[in-house]
Amino acid sequence: MVKKYIILDTETTGVAEEDRVIQLGYMVLGAKEIEVHNDFCSSDIPIKFGAMEVHGITEEMIKGKPTCQETRAYKRLLELNTADNYMIIHNAPFDLGMLEKEGFNTQMKVIDTLRVAKHILPDEDAHRLQYFRYKMGLYKDEQKEADALGIVVKAHDAIGDVLVLKLFLSKLREAIQAEFPNENPVEKMVDLTNTPIMVKSFRFGKYKGKTLEEVAREDAGYLRWMLTGMENLDEDMRYSITTVLGN
Repeated sequence: MVKKYIILDTETTGVAEEDRVIQLGYMVLGAKEIEVHNDFCSSDIPIKFGAMEVHGITEEMIKGKPTCQETRAYKRLLELNTADNYMIIHNAPFDLGMLEKEGFNTQMKVIDTLRVAKHILPDEDAHRLQYFRYKMGLYKDEQKEADALGIVVKAHDAIGDVLVLKLFLSKLREAIQAEFPNENPVEKMVDLTNTPIMVKSFRFGKYKGKTLEEVAREDAGYLRWMLTGMENLDEDMRYSITTVLGN
């Protein structure tokens, strides 16, 4: 069986627990022909204005559309959902969490390009997809790619972001091959997705700009407080603080 690579993005009514998918877009790579799926869907949850500001999808655009589970894109995704295939998403926990609300639980191997980028490109100012779109000059190539696939490019649109992610994935693969020349780049990306990220420095708070190692030497008590006193501490930060204190 030919392995397939599903590059996916969703747009939603918002980012809270009650919010739902209103656009499902993805490409399927691996066969001779690239499949492109891009469906809008209705929801009982009103679109929050903050979400509209980001993706530009209004209630009028989804009125009368099928629910997510009723779309052709969703039904095809179910067919593709096997352990042989790969799901590629930028910030995978968000989109996969949204799809779980629609009854979709992935059986695919997951590549989170956000986590991979944080491993491979740790010193970047940001790791957002749109940041890399400009930093790496992806926008220069996207129109040619879009024309070939019949896609309209629009920032923060699900299928538009999928197109940018396809271009970004090629750059990430090159970086992986350079750093790990003897490893399969795809499997390495799966591995890095599941590997804790070592955070080097603070990007917030009273120690913003200082490395964790500096703070461990100067104020280890603050780091210990973070471990015990911050309930929502990011798991990568927790891992990094624990590692630094252990050293």
